[in-house]
Amino acid sequence: MLSVSQEGLVKTLTEKRGLTRGQVLLLAIATGIVVANLNYIQPLEALIAQSYNVTRGTVGVVAMLTQLGYAFGLLLLVPLGDIFDRNHLIQFMLVLAVVSLLAAYAAPNIIWFGAASLLVGVTSVAPQMIIPFSAYLADGLHGGRVLGSVMSGLLTGILLSRSVSGLLAGFWPWQSVYLVAAIAVVILLVVLHWYLPQDPRGHQQLNYAQVLRSLPRLLRQQKHLQGSAINGFTLFGVSNVLWSTLAFYLADQFKLGSTVAGLMGLLGITGVLFAPYIGRLVDRVSPRRTIGMGIMFSTLAFVAFWLLGHWLLGLVIGIVLLDLGTQFGQISNQAIVQSLSRTSGSRNNSVFMFSYFMGGALGTFFATWAWGRFGWNGVCVVAAVFLLVSLVGHLVWREPVKIVRAGERDD
Repeated sequence: MLSVSQEGLVKTLTEKRGLTRGQVLLLAIATGIVVANLNYIQPLEALIAQSYNVTRGTVGVVAMLTQLGYAFGLLLLVPLGDIFDRNHLIQFMLVLAVVSLLAAYAAPNIIWFGAASLLVGVTSVAPQMIIPFSAYLADGLHGGRVLGSVMSGLLTGILLSRSVSGLLAGFWPWQSVYLVAAIAVVILLVVLHWYLPQDPRGHQQLNYAQVLRSLPRLLRQQKHLQGSAINGFTLFGVSNVLWSTLAFYLADQFKLGSTVAGLMGLLGITGVLFAPYIGRLVDRVSPRRTIGMGIMFSTLAFVAFWLLGHWLLGLVIGIVLLDLGTQFGQISNQAIVQSLSRTSGSRNNSVFMFSYFMGGALGTFFATWAWGRFGWNGVCVVAAVFLLVSLVGHLVWREPVKIVRAGERDD
């Protein structure tokens, strides 16, 4: 039997060992496969409307339900990462994700599909348990680099999900997308069961109700968490303003279908390639500067959409800029949030990502509403409002100039 001091020494040595490259790659792949569940619907919206004989606005509401489900899953389920062994918790969430995807595949009408989409969002929160888990296990000197690598997996999942979804729907019924997604998650579950890193903490003696009640306090006490929540809300909202209406715009402006809408997602490869570099910039330069760059790239993207969006080349330029802006903001904010505390990392991430996906849900809702009434110009105005709020938050809350990672004890 080890003494208390010996157990503490073993734990410390385990944590300082960091993650191997193979483990970082596995965590990145896992986040990509699961987060993809949220975005399969975007290139399919026109097909779903036709299949269920409903309006595009109705399908837009269903897409919003997926984002809302994810937001509330982040708020209610991700804090469990500060209570339970994250190795076991992540695997359990994948089982629930498989069930919800199969429900979406079998949905007989838009009401059942909407309910299933809500569950898909709620049960697909494993990536936001993996991110603080990887930050906890990482060598503190390379935390930004590890987060950049894991986040590149996240962005790859997002962009490939749109492409895979659009391509599959071009050859098979759109429902097959959700069946393929369920099979992919089952395979991932088997792999993670054998190779997911162990959680050095195990289960914690924390009360779930107390953990939930601590969320407002954490937000109130941490200025940088407030700033990241606002920035994440606005920049992801801007991203969803585009992706929730792009399929409609391509169909009306260029007479192009879901396959092309999905292939447009591949343009986000620029953000994936830059993700590790952005992570290093956060470590070496300044998260304040990289968040400013995220706002700048996102603004330039919608300038391109507004002025050049009636040409395909203009859309291409705008999508590349927008994905860069989203990636700059996401990696920078994650690095800030995960540096605040090691003992409340999951809860801080829960607060941040709840705000992040609430922004995505509202971006989807307002963009779909604006498209139905004012067309593409209305969509761009919605984006401009989100970007203005992002700039104000950047100037008022002022992100840290340098990342200083917390120790074992909260500040």
